[in-house]
Amino acid sequence: MKKHAEFVWLCLCIVFINNAVKAQTTKVEKIEAYMTRAHELGLFKGNILVADDGKVLYETAMGFTGASEKTPLTTQYRFHIGSIAKEFDAVALMMLKDQGKLSLDDKVSKYLPQLPAWANTITIKNLLQYTSGIPDVKWKTVKTDADDMADLMQLKKLDFEPGSSYAYNNNNVFLRRRIIEKITGITFNQFVEQKILASSGMNNSVVDPGDDVPLMARAYNKNHQQDPLTVPISGWTAVTLDDFYKWAQAIADFKLISPQSTKDILIPVAPGKQAGLGGGSMDGDKLVSHIHDGTAYNYQALLVSDAPKGRTVILLTNSKNVSLYQFNTAIQAILDGQPYTQPAKSILISFQNKLDSLTADQFIAFYNDLKKTNAAEYGFDDENSLNEIGYYLLGKNRMTDAIIVFEYNTKLFPNSWNVFDSLGEAYADKGDKQKALLNYKKSVQLNPNSQSGKDIIKKLEQPGN
Repeated sequence: MKKHAEFVWLCLCIVFINNAVKAQTTKVEKIEAYMTRAHELGLFKGNILVADDGKVLYETAMGFTGASEKTPLTTQYRFHIGSIAKEFDAVALMMLKDQGKLSLDDKVSKYLPQLPAWANTITIKNLLQYTSGIPDVKWKTVKTDADDMADLMQLKKLDFEPGSSYAYNNNNVFLRRRIIEKITGITFNQFVEQKILASSGMNNSVVDPGDDVPLMARAYNKNHQQDPLTVPISGWTAVTLDDFYKWAQAIADFKLISPQSTKDILIPVAPGKQAGLGGGSMDGDKLVSHIHDGTAYNYQALLVSDAPKGRTVILLTNSKNVSLYQFNTAIQAILDGQPYTQPAKSILISFQNKLDSLTADQFIAFYNDLKKTNAAEYGFDDENSLNEIGYYLLGKNRMTDAIIVFEYNTKLFPNSWNVFDSLGEAYADKGDKQKALLNYKKSVQLNPNSQSGKDIIKKLEQPGN
């Protein structure tokens, strides 16, 4: 009788394992079909990695290594990752903080005394939060680090008092890297190579790759014009899929910096802003989410980590076309066994010039006409198309038009937490705290698992905000 029971139990275990394997296989097939369609529509050319429950389920390359489109990509190719590479200097500073070599309250002038008097008013924390007031790099004239430092030496006045406002720009990053060099006595690139990449097992990543570096994907535009590899200021790390995944794991496992230091560079200073690690959330000393996107010329990258699920989605392209977030949204839905929308062409990218010449109300009318005639070709089945347009308008400082688009999106998709989150962000940017709170609360009501939404609500409800 005992042996019979053991046999039955064994059979049940086998059935359970087989069903689990079959479910995972089905998910992989759906992801493969989705990304293949996106590639065939010309929406995605690049490399992708999907991990779930701590295991890589899907990893592939679809596209070409450069503008000639003669050599197919492989997963061994390196890509620039744009602003995500700023994570390396943010983490480097926190490593030095954890070692007692600096304080976030230290003034920039402590390490770079040659700078004008304004350096005595800016803290390292300001640089990490983009609240320093330093103006952006003069991209039209700056060609080297020395050029940028010369401009800063001539700077007479900040754009705003440090800590009083926010401006996302690369001079904050530039000074972070110079401070690291001053403290360590080695170049920033050497620090990244020796203390970060090596410690994380990222053996195939390269800082500031040149034309002679093998297996480097080259970015190019729709007209097959290839971009340069280098940018005016130095310190940009190019990664492979596997190395990028190791980086995500190093952050989630606190391999390089402490949980508190991670929190210091993960949580933005205000809703809709960027922190050193982009953005995300934590529950006590545990990472919950880590989300960051980056663009450099026609390179584009997206990292989305959901630590409790052991889930990571990485998308890398060298031929920027549409927002990578739409692919992530579908992949997350597939992994969760939820409905998802098939890939479609971007309305924003296809009709950006028209959007620039129309009011929001006029463009919504155009959107509805397009929906009648080209429903299968463009994205009308979910909120992403109008959300993308809304954020584009926000980026153009067309605040009123952005809110009109987001408001319309909530009417089309009243059960989407994401649209109310976006509308809340727009109202927060406008300074309308009441309407921001109203929409963030609606978003969290629709998605009670949105920790970032809860964090924003808590912050907005604090006195003085």
